[in-house]
Amino acid sequence: MAKIFANISENNKCKLLKIMEANTYTFKENEEISNTLHNNNTIGIIISGLIEMQKIDYEGNKSLVDEFMEDDMFGYMFNPIANNNLEILVKEEATIIFIDYQEILNCSLDKYYYTQFLKNILIAINQKLQERNERLEILTNKSIRNKLLAYLRIMAKKHGTKYVYLPFNFTDLANYLVIDRSAMSREIGYLKAEGFIEIKGKRITLLYDIG
Repeated sequence: MAKIFANISENNKCKLLKIMEANTYTFKENEEISNTLHNNNTIGIIISGLIEMQKIDYEGNKSLVDEFMEDDMFGYMFNPIANNNLEILVKEEATIIFIDYQEILNCSLDKYYYTQFLKNILIAINQKLQERNERLEILTNKSIRNKLLAYLRIMAKKHGTKYVYLPFNFTDLANYLVIDRSAMSREIGYLKAEGFIEIKGKRITLLYDIG
């Protein structure tokens, strides 16, 4: 993941944040922070911790939209879902910088570190779009098996190995794939029994050719 403040000294980082009127907050585990995004232009930059963006349907069921960790950016402007259907929840205590996107665009600072900051943001956005496209590729599969295999194939190719380390627990993985957890667990059992995969903790080894 691209680091938003890569190649920027701590001193210049502080100057940038002051000019752009950024605010830094720390949130506790399980705290809901949707209200901290004051408007659609507010973006968050995670300094530490882990948060999840979840979609809530009309029956109150939740599904994982995205997960964000250190150096990730998030905000409503990056998600084509109605704001009132989203919940942002802190999974691990998090420190987050909030900046109004207009403050970034309107900044007239003629310094190399401001240009570097913009480059870092563009790289991060490009990576996030790539992740979105990967998830769309996964979700276009109809069966639970094909969704699982598509997810494992994409993760393995991304890291150049047949070992896939799950960033989620099984509940969160099922939410990410938009499938029932029990049905997913059964399918994983079938894939294991049929010799497609081996599982040890959060590590899944692919035993077939991923192409």
